[in-house]
Amino acid sequence: MLLENAIVGIVQLVVAIVFAVVALYIGFSVLGKISKGMDEEKELAKGNVAVGIIVAAVFVAIAMVVESGVSGLSAGISKALAAGLFSADGMITIGLAFFQLIAGIVLAVGAIYLALNILDKLTSGVEEFEELKKGNVAVALEMGGVIIAVAWIIQSGVIGITAALI
Repeated sequence: MLLENAIVGIVQLVVAIVFAVVALYIGFSVLGKISKGMDEEKELAKGNVAVGIIVAAVFVAIAMVVESGVSGLSAGISKALAAGLFSADGMITIGLAFFQLIAGIVLAVGAIYLALNILDKLTSGVEEFEELKKGNVAVALEMGGVIIAVAWIIQSGVIGITAALI
């Protein structure tokens, strides 16, 4: 039993690492698509603190949501072990847990994208991404706050999905 728990724990850790890396890559890529031609890597290399704040906010936001998804996956694996890992119920439970994790990542990235677009519409007098290029830290903090707030709300939704599915 101890060996089985250790193996399950290692599998959960590996899955969490893989999903975290993939989610962070997707988040950074999506940020590049919505930043209206700004090259985040070049801006970071120049020491643009404002861009660094936004990139950090995206990473923190995605980590929050992935963490809740990984918790759901862990709960699903535990439930599947109790039901029999390779039984029909066990396999369905693990499948639902993976679905929940992937849905959480998609929801997080989509919500961040939507929130930044809505923020852009609400603040029509401010071109946020142009201000970021100039290193405007105040705008970066505003945008970072929106990104993290949205992720916090999405995280609750992902936890709710876990409770409903698993």
